[in-house]
Order: sequence, then C-alpha cells, then structure tokens
Amino acid sequence: MESLIYSIGSAIIGLGVLIVFHEFGHFIIAKWAGVGVLTFSVGFGPKIFARKKGETEYALSAFPLGGYVKMIGEDPTEEVSAEDRERSFAHKSLFKRTAIVFAGPAFNLILAVLLLLPVFVFYGVPVMSTLVSGVEKGSPADKAGIAKGDRIVAIDGKPIVEWDDLSGTIKASQGKPLNLEIRRGEESIKTTVQPLRKEGRTVFGERKDDWMIGIGSQVSIEKGKPGLAVFKAFSQTWEYIKLTIMGFYKMVMGDVSPKNIGGPILIAQMAGQQAQEGVGSFLAFLAVLSINLGVLNLLPVPVLDGGHLLFFLVEAVIRKPVSIQVRERAQTVGIGLLGLLMVYAFYNDIARFFEKQVGG
Repeated sequence: MESLIYSIGSAIIGLGVLIVFHEFGHFIIAKWAGVGVLTFSVGFGPKIFARKKGETEYALSAFPLGGYVKMIGEDPTEEVSAEDRERSFAHKSLFKRTAIVFAGPAFNLILAVLLLLPVFVFYGVPVMSTLVSGVEKGSPADKAGIAKGDRIVAIDGKPIVEWDDLSGTIKASQGKPLNLEIRRGEESIKTTVQPLRKEGRTVFGERKDDWMIGIGSQVSIEKGKPGLAVFKAFSQTWEYIKLTIMGFYKMVMGDVSPKNIGGPILIAQMAGQQAQEGVGSFLAFLAVLSINLGVLNLLPVPVLDGGHLLFFLVEAVIRKPVSIQVRERAQTVGIGLLGLLMVYAFYNDIARFFEKQVGG
C-alpha cells in the first residue's frame, strides 16, 4: 500500500511539473503576443482551488491528466467585444497564433534539457571510450590478438578518438578487413581484423544485422565538466526526440506493437520505480516523459496542438482561416480518436497488471 501511494505521489508530482511547464509555454507567449489570458488551469474538471490575479484565474482542477490556458477570442464561435479585439487570440497575426500554440510542446522539449542538465552535472556524463573492456571469445578481435585494456587509436591510418567513430567505422566496413593501430601500455601494435556480420536488435526490438568484431567499450563517468554536461543534455534530448518520433512512426506503420502504449497506471508504476532509484533516475524519466508529451502534442490530430498548427498551415496556403464548421467536425473526430487511445492505454495497463499477477 505504501509503495502504491509512493508511486501515485511520484506520478502526480512528475505530471504536474510537465503540465505546468507546457501550459506556461502557451501562457507566457500569449502574454508576449498581447493576448488576454482568462484562465491558467492545471488539470481538468471541477476546480479544487482557484485564485484570480489581475484578469487571469489560476486554478487547480480535479483531474490532473492535462491542463489548459483559456485566452480571449480563442473560441472561434465566441463574440469578442470591440475593446477586446486587440487582445483577442483570433485577431492576432498567423505568426503570433502559431507561436502561442507551438510554445506548449516546445517548452516540454526545453524542460527535458533542463531536467537532464543537473543529472549530467551532479552525476556525471557517461563516456564510451576506445579502451577495450572485454573481448568475446572466438570473435574476430580475439583472433586478431586484441586484449582487454587495449586502446584502439587508429583504423586504416585514420585516428580514432571516440567509441562512436570506432563503432561506426566497423559497421560501415561491409566486412572489409580493417588495419588497426593499438596502444597496449607503452607499446604500439598493428593488427588486421576481419569484421563479422552478426544479428542484432534495434531499441524497438527489430532485427538489424551489423558488422562487429566482438569488443566492448570501457565506460567512464566524466564529472566537473559543465560544458560537456550542457552538450550532453542537448544531444541526449535530441536523440530522445528522434527515437520518440521514430517510435510513433513505427507504431502507425505496424512495425512496433501498440501494446507498448501505456496509460496513467504504467506512468505511476514507472515514476515510483525511478523515484525509488534516486533523484537522477527520476529526473531522467521525467525528461523522457516530457519529450513524449511534447512530440505527442505536435501530432497533426485535431484538439492537440499539432492539429491547430495544421489548421494554421492550411490557412497560410489558402490565405484565409479554415471554416468553423470544418474545425468543429475535425475536433469531434480528434476527441473520438483521443478517447479511443486513452481507453486502449488503460486496457494495456490493466492487461499488464493481470499478466504480472498471473506470472507471480
């Protein structure tokens, strides 16, 4: 019971941070664009707490699975008084409306960088080097005389400094013999290795064969290098963004099972697990979740931010706003799709729970 409460509490705190940052993106850019903001709510449904400051009501609502920013003139069917036209969302330029809508997902991606930054600053940046941590018995590297503790410094005369360069060169070899220069203590050794094609798996579980020589990399933790930490926070966020986009694409194409979709129960379980493992793990988990939220909201589905951006793109092409009737019909379809997605996510969560119980 205590573990369940801990998991739920961790999920609420984590989701709360992501939602607040997302809605703050809409809010702050709306203010910059001169649009009046009537409500800033974390959560949907009945308001648990509300406080008005200026023209904006700040609220905490009952259902924490989202939030919203209500702006003057945001509803296309709403009549806007003459005095409010200058502060109406609908009467702002296409560029400003686009910026306001895009700001929510963009702030989630920015938040991912901000969450990963303290992880890499305080816990260090894992760096894979060209120092061999181990050699697979009977592998091409073993046959070539490569041993644990060797450092590979060049391939075919080209200097190799990072593991990515080493791995990339081997994978791109197409099986062609490679001339390696190795540093073993103070000794410099030259040897030739014949890469072997082996079966592997992508992060999505798909089969992908690659050329390998059968060595592992020595991973070191670099601390006290803020510049490296900043670079890693940005580069890791970009890698997660690409993986998330590819994951959505492969799911739509049927290459990845939709059973991987998780709902609030899975999020709560994972949040609890990561929080128990430490602050660093929890922050990294929130960063990944924030990226997922940002990318999901950019999908061209009506109701989501991406749906609004799609309407703006059409408006830019046809030189006039999409009709209210078309938008309303599209939003009805969008709500239906999101409803089905949420039901399916809940189903997957419940199915996982019972599978775990049956599996012991």
